[in-house]
Parts: sequence; C-alpha cells; structure tokens
Amino acid sequence: MAEVTVLNKQGQEAEKLNVSDDILNDNINTAVLHQAVVMYQACLRQGNASTKERAFVSGGGAKPYRQKGTGRARVGSSRNPLWTGGGTVFGPHPRDFDYTLPKKIKKIALRESLKSKYVSNNLICVEDLSEPMNKTKEFVQVIKDLGIKGKTIAILDGSDESIVKVTRNIPYFQLMRAQDINAYDILRHKNILTTRTGLNKLIERINKINVSSAKVQEETLKDDRSEGEKLE
Repeated sequence: MAEVTVLNKQGQEAEKLNVSDDILNDNINTAVLHQAVVMYQACLRQGNASTKERAFVSGGGAKPYRQKGTGRARVGSSRNPLWTGGGTVFGPHPRDFDYTLPKKIKKIALRESLKSKYVSNNLICVEDLSEPMNKTKEFVQVIKDLGIKGKTIAILDGSDESIVKVTRNIPYFQLMRAQDINAYDILRHKNILTTRTGLNKLIERINKINVSSAKVQEETLKDDRSEGEKLE
C-alpha cells in the first residue's frame, strides 16, 4: 500500500492515507500519457488558419495580354499562383482538429498523471477546509504554510463554498472539481493540491477502470478455459 501524508492548514502531518499500489506506484506508463496530452492539445487548437485560392482572390477576370505575339508565356489571369498577388496552392483552410481516445485510455492517463505527481513529491493532500474564509490572503497564507511554490492545480472538494471566491484571484492557481479534472490539467501544473475528500473522489474515478479491466480479464480467462475444455 502506498501512503499519502495528509497535512493540516499549518503544514503539519495529521494522518496517513493508504492508497492501493495499483493506483500509486513507481511504474508510470508514459506512452498513455503522451497519447492523452497530444489529444487534449489537439482539441485546444482553433484551426482558424486560412488562405485564398485563385478563385477567391479579388480581380484577375481579364486576360492580362493577348495569347500570342508578345514572346511571353501565355497566361489567362493575373491571380494565378505563379504571379505576385495570386492565389495560394494547397494552403491551409479552417478545419477541426478534435478527436477523442477511448474512455478507458483517458482514465488510465488520469491515473498515470496522478502517479507521476506522487512519485515526484508534488502531490499535496490537506484536510478538508471546512472553515469559511473571507479574504484571499487567508488562503495564500495556507499555501505558504504548506510550502507550495509554482503553478498549482487544486481539487478542494469537501471544503467550504467560500474557497471558490478566495482562490480565483491567485495567480498560477487553478481550482477544479474531482469529476472534471483530466490528465492534461494535472500534467501542465507543477503541483496538485487536494483535500482528503477530493483525493478519495479521484481514486473512486480511477477504481472504476481497475474494476472494469478486472472483469474483462475474468471473462477472457473463462473463455480460454471453456475453449480448452472443448478441445479436450
């Protein structure tokens, strides 16, 4: 079992949280992480690049000069791609770069991203912040006491509703729910700050993958056994 240290607001150890080795261990599947990051970044692309082909460039309706007798190469329009001010050949046009991966791969990438932060000691777990806060500087002091430096994403499920207001003006700090976060959100931040409730919800999401994959393995084993019995 892997152990995650749960801290209080003062940065002191409050308890140890035991997490299954299937979720937090030293073996990180970087190939799945790469697939997920490329997919999420592709979905962020706007795809607005556009060029005009010769048919869309204004002008060029009249033949520049007669067909024969000038000694020059024949040409039908001043907007052909060989001329300055002409159209663009095979240029980019607005397109949609979005694509998706199977749900199972996306959730495995979520597990591996959480694992990478645990291995690099950038996973900070704190007790639920149930007390209301009225000022941003109160939460900033909590961050300082926890020793957090750098770009941070936080999963503060189980905390008081005032947390949303006091954290939205802090630079390099993003607040998300456990049900909305993905692997790319975690990997593009240096630290992940989570409450005990937030971490448990995240683990519940990841456990659904392990349960479904275990069922698939059991079914394949049953099929193999039945086929072996038929052969006998």
